[in-house]
Amino acid sequence: MKFARYAARALSGIALLAALPLSQAEPLKIGYSDWPGWVAWEIGLEKEWFAEEGVEVEFLWFDYVASMDAYAAGQLDAVTMTNGDALVTGGTGKPSVAIIAGDYSNGNDMIVGAPGIESLEDLVGKKVGLEEGFVIHLLLQKGMQMHGIDNDAIEIVNTPTNETPQVLASGAVDAIGAWQPNSGQALKTVAGSKRVFSSADAPGIIYDFLSVSPESLEARRDDWMKVVKVWYRIVEYLHDEDNLDEALSILAARVSVKPEEYEPFFEGTYILSLEEALEAWKVGDDLDSVYGSTVIADKFNVEQGVYDEPLNTDQYLDPSLTIEYAKSIMAPIGSK
Repeated sequence: MKFARYAARALSGIALLAALPLSQAEPLKIGYSDWPGWVAWEIGLEKEWFAEEGVEVEFLWFDYVASMDAYAAGQLDAVTMTNGDALVTGGTGKPSVAIIAGDYSNGNDMIVGAPGIESLEDLVGKKVGLEEGFVIHLLLQKGMQMHGIDNDAIEIVNTPTNETPQVLASGAVDAIGAWQPNSGQALKTVAGSKRVFSSADAPGIIYDFLSVSPESLEARRDDWMKVVKVWYRIVEYLHDEDNLDEALSILAARVSVKPEEYEPFFEGTYILSLEEALEAWKVGDDLDSVYGSTVIADKFNVEQGVYDEPLNTDQYLDPSLTIEYAKSIMAPIGSK
């Protein structure tokens, strides 16, 4: 897609040089959506920490899928995505590079059974409504694998995530797969329903990223480093229990609910400290590693026919800014 600012190439050399500083001063456009680990960016905006770091940002609020579509259409410099969906966006449209592994789902993504369904084993031969090809589908498959259930033993009914509570209530399916707030709504809507499996049972199956376009990362690396600094200032703030009430107030206001309603959503999201993020960025084959988790997501995407061939997942991951930031603050006192 051709961007309007590229029309400047038609200007004279003098005009182009004059326009260049203005182009460089444009805010970084970041798409984000309703997930606690992404709503957390509100804290940096509310407290004006981006301005303190000297970086202009414009956070644009979307429904989740719409945010990825906007990124793929070239309307954003970066977008918040899961590691699996970053591959989908890249494999079918526009690649990205994750510079922050901010959190992993720790219970917000769940399989909710109708009354009488007590376990995944109870779903054998029954129907589960979920959005095929999305991370919630991967979560169900992981749970089935952990419980020794064959992939074809449960029938998947393709269902938009925001419709899963109503579908469970209708009795058309025996369980649904969804993430908060839809999973929580299903539990409230259907008396006797029960969480039978969740991301807390497979920590690391779903990592949540800030993913940047490779072009923007190359052109404005220093600005993205400032964004990383703000993120870890947010993380430090969130890890201080004295800030919990204020943090919940800020997060809840973004999605127009009461702080006490938002607290369970926040608790189902494990925000990685800097030290924990550094561990997650280490190359490995299992879910403790962003690399291992992303390879698993890539295999799932190919199996589901989202794209035909495995991707080079390493190209979607760049821990260098996090590592550089960690080195800058962990330098010995008095060092130059």
